[in-house]
Amino acid sequence: MGVKQAIKSLDAFPRAEEHLLQKTQSGALVSIIGLVIMATLFLHELSYYLTTYTVHQMSVDLKRGETLPIHINVTFPSLPCDVLSVDAIDMSGKHEVDLDTNIWKLRLNNYGHIIGTEYLSDLVEKEHASHKHDDDKGHHEDLDMKLHTHGFDQAAENMIKKVKQALANGEGCRVFGVLDVQRVAGNFHISVHGLNIFVAQMIFEGSNHVNVSHIIHDLSFGPKYPGLHNPLDGTMRILHDTSGTFKYYIKIVPTEYRYISKEVLPTNQFSVTEYFSPMKEFDRTWPAVYFLYDLSPITVTIKEERRSFLHFITRLCAILGGTFALTGMLDRWMYRLIEVATKPKTRFR
Repeated sequence: MGVKQAIKSLDAFPRAEEHLLQKTQSGALVSIIGLVIMATLFLHELSYYLTTYTVHQMSVDLKRGETLPIHINVTFPSLPCDVLSVDAIDMSGKHEVDLDTNIWKLRLNNYGHIIGTEYLSDLVEKEHASHKHDDDKGHHEDLDMKLHTHGFDQAAENMIKKVKQALANGEGCRVFGVLDVQRVAGNFHISVHGLNIFVAQMIFEGSNHVNVSHIIHDLSFGPKYPGLHNPLDGTMRILHDTSGTFKYYIKIVPTEYRYISKEVLPTNQFSVTEYFSPMKEFDRTWPAVYFLYDLSPITVTIKEERRSFLHFITRLCAILGGTFALTGMLDRWMYRLIEVATKPKTRFR
C-alpha cells in the first residue's frame, strides 16, 4: 500500500472530482481556438516533413569521353529558313554539326504560324560539302571567281527569287533540335554563313540588311531537373533599322541531380553573359548569333533528402505542448476577467 501511495505522489496530472469542475462558454471558445491552431500547425508540419529539400555538394569533374547535348529552340522572325544554317565547332576546330545531329527548321509566316518544315541535317551537310565556312577567305575567293566567270546557275537563281519572295512576305524561321558535340569548349552559331557570298549579296544587298533578331525559347545542355532555371529561356532580341552579331558567352557547370528514389540524372546548368557588336559600313563579316561555351572543372551534385521522423515528432510535440499551454493561460485570464466584470460591487455604509 505504501508503494502505491508513493507512486501516486509522483502523478504530475492530478484529477479533480467531476462535480468540482466548472465548464464555461469562454473556456469552450478558447478550446475551439486552440484546436484550430493545433490542427493548422499540425498540417503545416506534416507538409514540411513530407516535402524534400536539396543539399548541394561540389567535386572535381572526372567525366571523360562523353558528348554534350545542346537543346536549341530559337525563332528568327525576319529570316527565311532557306538562308539559315547551324554550325558547331569545338576548340580543336572540328565540325560536329553532322554527327548525331537532329535539327529541324519550321517556316513561319508573318503572324508566327507554321507553314512548312524541313530537316536541317541533310541541308547543312550539302552546304558544307560545297561551301566552307565564311572564315575561310581563300576558298571563298576561288569560288567567287568561278561564279563571276560562269554566272549563277539555274538553282541559285531560283533560290534567290524564292528567298526574296519569302522576305517580301515577312517569313521567319524556328530552328530547334539537339546537337551532340564533344565535351570540350567550343561554339555553335546560327547564321547565313552557309550561303555563297555572292548569293547572299544578291539576296540581302549587303550584310547591313541581314536582320538576326531572335527569340530564344529554350537553350539547355541536358535534361531539366526540379528547380532548374536556364537564364536564356525567353530571351528576346529584336533589331530595328540596324544589324550586327550577337555573342552569348556561356559557362557550363556539370551537374548531377540525385532524386530521393536514388535515381541519378546527369545534366548541366550554366551562366551567361552577352555582347552585341553592331555592323559597320565596311565590315566584310556577316551577322550571326554565336553561342560560345566553356565547361567548368567543378561538378555540382544536388541531392534530395527528407527530414528525419524524430525531428518531425520533436517539432510536433513542441507545437502541441506550446499551444496547449498558451490556451490554458488564455482561459484563466479570460475567466478571471469575466469574473471581475460580473462580480457585484459591495457597498460600504
